Amino acid sequence: MANAGLQLLGYTLASLGLLGLIASTAMAEWKMSSYAGDNIITAQAMYEGLWQSCVSQSTGQLQCKTYDSLLQLPGEVQGARALMIIAAFLCGIGLLVAAVGMKCTTCLSDNQEQKNKVAMAGGVLFIIAGVCALSATSWYGENIRRKFFDPFTPTNARYEFGKALYVGWGASVLAIIGGSMLCCNCPNKAAGKSFPPPSRAAGRPGTDRV
Repeated sequence: MANAGLQLLGYTLASLGLLGLIASTAMAEWKMSSYAGDNIITAQAMYEGLWQSCVSQSTGQLQCKTYDSLLQLPGEVQGARALMIIAAFLCGIGLLVAAVGMKCTTCLSDNQEQKNKVAMAGGVLFIIAGVCALSATSWYGENIRRKFFDPFTPTNARYEFGKALYVGWGASVLAIIGGSMLCCNCPNKAAGKSFPPPSRAAGRPGTDRV
């Protein structure tokens, strides 16, 4: 029989994953200016995200500017935008679907088999959302790593991983783990079936009485 505690734990992890996905998508620190090398100006720090770029002065002043054109953005930024939005949307839908199929709710309580299938469908949505977000953050991070070690990249134009990438990676893992718990929590159909024991006298010669 399905464990309600395991379902609740998976649902909680997926909920935290959704919050992390939203926060990572909105954050402007997907990549930050690198201070590795000589002749690096440390009076200001530059950050770039999916929606805007920011410059932080040593005095504490922060200036941000939204990207002017969508078509001029690099491919990894456009792809990360789409994948993160899809991941957050699927995770939100998964929360609604999984809530209907969880054992601690009264929805579909008269049809336990259908209720388990709905919970499993919510878990699948969580896993797909986590994979989408993991693909977006890994793609963006790989592009940062490749340009950082490219000898033709100027020293003052190199970037490192920002906080948003780590938040996105953590949220993706939480969504995948939470969805896996809901999927693995589906009971076996044959587990609830019981068959009467066979009669010992059946088929035994000489057991009929006159």
